[in-house]
Amino acid sequence: MMRNVLLAFIAMFLVPVALAADPVEPNLTKLQKAIGDVVPDSVSPTAVPGIYEVLIGSQILYLSEDGGFVFQGELIDLGNQANLTADRRNGLRAKAIDAVGEDNMVIFAPDGKSQHTVSIFTDIDCGYCRQLHRQIADYTERGITVRYLMFPRAGVDSESYKKAVSVWCSENRKDAMTRAKAGEEIEPKSCDNPVEQQFALGSDLGVRGTPSIILESGEMVPGYVPADRLAQLLNEDGNNN
Repeated sequence: MMRNVLLAFIAMFLVPVALAADPVEPNLTKLQKAIGDVVPDSVSPTAVPGIYEVLIGSQILYLSEDGGFVFQGELIDLGNQANLTADRRNGLRAKAIDAVGEDNMVIFAPDGKSQHTVSIFTDIDCGYCRQLHRQIADYTERGITVRYLMFPRAGVDSESYKKAVSVWCSENRKDAMTRAKAGEEIEPKSCDNPVEQQFALGSDLGVRGTPSIILESGEMVPGYVPADRLAQLLNEDGNNN
């Protein structure tokens, strides 16, 4: 009898604790009114009490619990010296790249075992993209698989866009890519292709120039990076994850 009374007494204190542990949802009314009633993709608590992450596409916002304040910027964990916003953004970027699928990429892989993989948003007419591709063997010899996604900087229906489509629609995409980046004219072709979608994806992920190199962690490295330096970055990136 005494045991049952004791358990009932303990339960009186456990129930309020359990209720208090339930997650609190922030008030989204003001935010949704401000952004035109766009529905966020996700809302989740951050490491900061009372502050929530609101994800809209690839955009990360932070919202107070009462919904009265919103800000955008880098959330830094001073104790761990970690940029929580950058880590989150990298994870989202890596997930978006993986969702493209390798069937929708032009891939140059090592003859042997691949040590690392990078995804590169590229423009056929970009000078630094051409410089990188002239050295493609240097990357693959270091065990780096290069996965190209199309990003014609001049936009849809530009000459660079049409060249990207022609490369994609060629019977041998790797050969067509190499010839096009060498300045050779390739036969104009048209077919179902992912060029426009990849251009939109790159824009959404923050690509502003080419080449834009996405490491395995999702970190984006803008511009041309020599093979030795890229291999070093990839090793450091792997050690940090």
